[in-house]
Amino acid sequence: MTKTPTTTKQPTYIIVLLILAAEAVFILPFVLQRIFRTTFLESFNISQLELGSCFSIYGIVALFSYLFGGPLADRFKPNVLMSIALILTGLGGLYLSSYPNVYYLHILYGFWGFTTIFLFWAPMIKATRIWGGKNKQGLAFGFLDGGRGLVAALFGSVGVLIFSLFITKDIELTSIEERRIAFKEVITYTSYAVIIVGLIVFFLLKLNFEDSEKSEKNAKLITINNFKLVMQYKAVWLLMIIILCAYYGYKMTNLFTQYAEQVVHYNKIEAAKVGTYLLYMRPVIGTFIGFLADRTKASLWIIIGFILMAITSLVFATGIVDDSINLLFILSIGLMAIGVYSARVLYFATLEEAKIPLAVTGTAVGFISVVGYTPDIFTGLINGYFLDAFNEVVGHQIVFGIMFLFAIVGCIASYKLYQHSKSNTKQINSLDAS
Repeated sequence: MTKTPTTTKQPTYIIVLLILAAEAVFILPFVLQRIFRTTFLESFNISQLELGSCFSIYGIVALFSYLFGGPLADRFKPNVLMSIALILTGLGGLYLSSYPNVYYLHILYGFWGFTTIFLFWAPMIKATRIWGGKNKQGLAFGFLDGGRGLVAALFGSVGVLIFSLFITKDIELTSIEERRIAFKEVITYTSYAVIIVGLIVFFLLKLNFEDSEKSEKNAKLITINNFKLVMQYKAVWLLMIIILCAYYGYKMTNLFTQYAEQVVHYNKIEAAKVGTYLLYMRPVIGTFIGFLADRTKASLWIIIGFILMAITSLVFATGIVDDSINLLFILSIGLMAIGVYSARVLYFATLEEAKIPLAVTGTAVGFISVVGYTPDIFTGLINGYFLDAFNEVVGHQIVFGIMFLFAIVGCIASYKLYQHSKSNTKQINSLDAS
């Protein structure tokens, strides 16, 4: 008979460590490029399409890592795997600071796909579930996603500060080489910070999960029956589409700083600050929307998120947002961020609403993620192609027009999920009444 895991209360500092680690591991592959996109392209002398292909390599490696990284988390303690992942990711950052050519940049992004997903993702999810215990799962994952936004914003603020400290004159008067030197310092300091977080995680992230570990020792690495069970749920297929579309929208936030610089004509530091300020919105939106979703339905707020994404992406696609109306630009990216972050924080909150059994939650999440996170593979390629092929204004209009289509599809799928969950609730209530 399987022993029931002990429900020992975990200390608060554990969730703080998890939040710090969960975003620190993605700073180098994603956040720096989001905040310093044009500087990154200049410093590495690469095109939009080449950067997009780097993200595609990352996404391809991550695709397999989502499926096969989970069993590894059941064999080793989370602090061990997470610390190794952070340290290796930080070492990759030190290599990035040497400005490798585009060929080795692709290899580095494939390496990061392995360290951040295969070694890190499942142990991080597992550790968060352990911290949440039986009664605080929503609180645990709400803190995790909202806190990650705050950590990203703090890393971004420090990065902008370091960049500005090494720019000794007006940014518009600096050469590409001067900006490369300043950006190298940002990469280097960030890399060391990620390594330090890895060491802290190894020594301090101690969880009481021995009993649950014992119960999993005889479990099969991949249970085919669980996959068959998961595929029978309509909600799983709808969530696949919802996450695919919502994550595409999230990937589009990478273009905010570039749009600010190239279309609204902010300077590089002002544009970087735009990206950083938006990151500070994520914890506020995540906490507030999570609070509202607990009192209504998560799928309802995902619908609202997609509606906001559709409206604002259409506004950008029409080209009316330019340097002549600065307030419209701020309002549009703010509303788009609310829509994107609302959908993102509620991704998996709908599993309970859709009545997917707790016993196959891990299998469901892995199965959904394989398709749901494929925008890592193709979003960069799509954006890179159109931004390179057309001028700065038209290129951005096209890519935001594509985002509008994804938002519409996501809105339809989330509405279908909302209807599906309502019918499930009615059935359960009628059974209870009888």
